[in-house]
Amino acid sequence: MTPILVTGGTGTLGRAVVRELTATGRDVRVLSRGTGGDLVTGRGVAAAVADVETVVHLATTLRGRRDVTATRNLVNAGTSIRHLVFISIVGIDRIPIGYYRGKLAAERIVAERPHTILRATQFHDLIRTVLAGAAMLPLMPIPRLRAQPIDVRDVAARLTELATGDPRGRVADIGGPEVKPLRALAAEYLRANGKRRRTVEFSLPGKAFRACREGGNLVPGNPAGTITFERFLTS
Repeated sequence: MTPILVTGGTGTLGRAVVRELTATGRDVRVLSRGTGGDLVTGRGVAAAVADVETVVHLATTLRGRRDVTATRNLVNAGTSIRHLVFISIVGIDRIPIGYYRGKLAAERIVAERPHTILRATQFHDLIRTVLAGAAMLPLMPIPRLRAQPIDVRDVAARLTELATGDPRGRVADIGGPEVKPLRALAAEYLRANGKRRRTVEFSLPGKAFRACREGGNLVPGNPAGTITFERFLTS
């Protein structure tokens, strides 16, 4: 049985996916800058994909154009790839920001190979980071938006299921078990961390925030995750 390659396998989601795949008895190979590889420059990519038939592509640079370059380098080098599993983001075709445009372009490159594309809502870790930054101020500013955060463990379980099966194209998007205003999530964050802050909601102009206010970042009809934000904070 050939190994499964996980790009970005040392990141937050990557570590969870590696654990899940290893638990199934699969041999897992990791490609990241920490392991001597660089998808953007192409360094170490050919060696990492050698004889690999399944790749779980999680690596991201948080810059759209660099993500496109990284994905192109992976696809070009992986001539033996028979199943390319790609993690993407809910709403990238509805929310007009540069990073999302890059993700959408990367999806098109992934589709050149037998593939499975999974779009997920924002991770609990991201929401916590945003709220922690806002809580550093005496008056905690909160965008007037709703979110459906999902735990990386739930996403990793789904990716493992997909990676150990046949290519399925773009599968159903997944989101966390609850859709809540960010202000409610902020209250949970403050309570879990024993902090008291006055929160103030604000709205921002622009097409991207309008798309989010209209629910472009949500999949309320498909709450595949099981771990709530509150449970994530307390655990």
